[in-house]
Amino acid sequence: MSSDILVPLPQGAGYAIVVGLGMVFSLGMILTTFVLRRYQKEIITSEEFSTAGRSVKSGLIAAAVVSSWTWAATLLQSSTQAYKNGVSGPFYYAAGASTQIVLFAFIAIKAKQRAPEAHTYLEIIKARYGAAAHGVYIFFAFATNILVTAMLLTGGSATISALTGMNTVACIFLLPVGVMIYTLFGGIKATFLTDYVHTIAIVVIILTFAFNAYAVSDKLGSPGAVWEKITQAAIDHPVSGNAEGSYLTMHSRSGGIFFVINLVGNFGTVFLDNGYWNKAIASSPAAALPGYLLGGFAWFAIPWLTATTMGLACLALESDPSFPTFPNRLSAAQVSEGLALPNAAVALMGKSGAVATLFMIFMAVTSAMSAELIAVSSIFTYDIYKGYVNPNASGKRLIFMSHTSVVIFAIAMSGFATGLYYAKVSMGYLYELMGVIISAAVLPATLTLLSRKQNTVAAIWSPILGTVVAIAAWLGSTKSLTGAVTYDNTFEDDPMLIGNVVALLSPLIFIPVLTLVFRPQNFDWEILKSIKRVDETEELATALKLEGVALDGATPLDSDSIEKMKPVKSNVSALVNEKVYNQTVINAEKESERLRKASKIAGLVCIFWSLAVIILWPMPIRYLHFIAWYLLGFDRSIP
Repeated sequence: MSSDILVPLPQGAGYAIVVGLGMVFSLGMILTTFVLRRYQKEIITSEEFSTAGRSVKSGLIAAAVVSSWTWAATLLQSSTQAYKNGVSGPFYYAAGASTQIVLFAFIAIKAKQRAPEAHTYLEIIKARYGAAAHGVYIFFAFATNILVTAMLLTGGSATISALTGMNTVACIFLLPVGVMIYTLFGGIKATFLTDYVHTIAIVVIILTFAFNAYAVSDKLGSPGAVWEKITQAAIDHPVSGNAEGSYLTMHSRSGGIFFVINLVGNFGTVFLDNGYWNKAIASSPAAALPGYLLGGFAWFAIPWLTATTMGLACLALESDPSFPTFPNRLSAAQVSEGLALPNAAVALMGKSGAVATLFMIFMAVTSAMSAELIAVSSIFTYDIYKGYVNPNASGKRLIFMSHTSVVIFAIAMSGFATGLYYAKVSMGYLYELMGVIISAAVLPATLTLLSRKQNTVAAIWSPILGTVVAIAAWLGSTKSLTGAVTYDNTFEDDPMLIGNVVALLSPLIFIPVLTLVFRPQNFDWEILKSIKRVDETEELATALKLEGVALDGATPLDSDSIEKMKPVKSNVSALVNEKVYNQTVINAEKESERLRKASKIAGLVCIFWSLAVIILWPMPIRYLHFIAWYLLGFDRSIP
């Protein structure tokens, strides 16, 4: 925490939120699990822990997408972009990170159709390409989860420390505790339920900030007042690369560069993060497309209005004596840490603004982190442990490994984030770097479900070569453009842009060349249906025995009844599987037609969305247009 920032809240407030509120959510989830088990006879098997029965509806999927995509960076980094570049920043952040969710809706449908019983997308990789490719994509999946979780912990801890003076390392280690507990008890269903609550709380706080800044505050109180102060800010410290140095223009070189970096990096964090595949797998077949489309559209308003309110308020209030760093502007380090939002909240609303920010950031960090914990546990359990260590593992053993991996990952990430803190690596740096590290795997991973022709060599080597070339381009351009490879120089706009673009697009060269040289694969999609669910017999028998309830609910189970259950369940399962198979064959043409319709809808929506957010909306704005710009975003944020 920087010494020149006024700390508005006591340390106790930080511990109360991080520890106290975390325990409240944990106890709430434990109680919910008990109620579901007691009255709904729900049993948390390994399948239920990872897939929630594969029957979650579109509304809950949409809420989960919004919540898990609302990172600390969503709120902090978007506000930073508004502070640095003006009105273009919020728009470029929201537009550059919502398109991927809309596109992923189509991929989710493909996954449900072609590998209906998969637990992770890595199982699909292994079934198609074998163990070597599987190992490559496990690396990229873990790299994605590590980068996302590191951003959550570094960004969240920096904000909480700035607002309360809480020890940053203590914050890093305590933030995952509550999340870890309720995730252990409830699995992916816990993330869906808490995501819904977290999203409501975050939206309410964002609207509170917006009403204060643009309606009731005695410091601002109207769009006109904000416009006047931002216009003055452009005179006092104009933005290099913006038209006439203005903050009220979409003509921003830095904003446009960030848009491309944001677009590239977030393709990686959606398409390679097993958490989004978890949600697709957990959804009912009919819910995946509308769930992801609704989630993508609804999410757009969160960073856009947050940044349009708090990023611009930070600019407008920086010269006010109530601003925490007055008379100084925020330093480059403070901006990189994402401290524009909390400082604006304190200047705008005083201690109540600090409390609201603290609560909002906690919600954003914990909801996104729970999805990361489930994603990592699924990979470790089904791709590593069941895939290579114990292929015949029972469901009971798998859920134990899921729990173990959640705990280990939470502790390991706390240690890693602490190292980043002492190395002074900020959330903003990680956010722009992530595309360079992971985005080369986006195209080959996507083509695994979309193209029969991509072969094993292309799937293995295109992400490896793409990443190597991207890192070389990033560091080489840093040396060429700035003269030295340093932390600050590698964080410059142009090197980050070059590295990100090379990472995403270089596989467009490697994949066709490697596929032609080593011949197309012509893959049979039916092979992916060989991925099967885990046998839950032992878990169900153990759970029912502990409850003392027979299968018919009449008498307690004894050892004989448990043994009798196995052949009965086996016969029933055989009949059900046969019926499901026959029904699948009968409905194959109908399913294909539904998929064609879904792909057309997704394609049309993507075209419309791209035209709307890239051409029609971001037109040059003046004073009256600024009011309309704000009111449109405000309207989108109200449910």
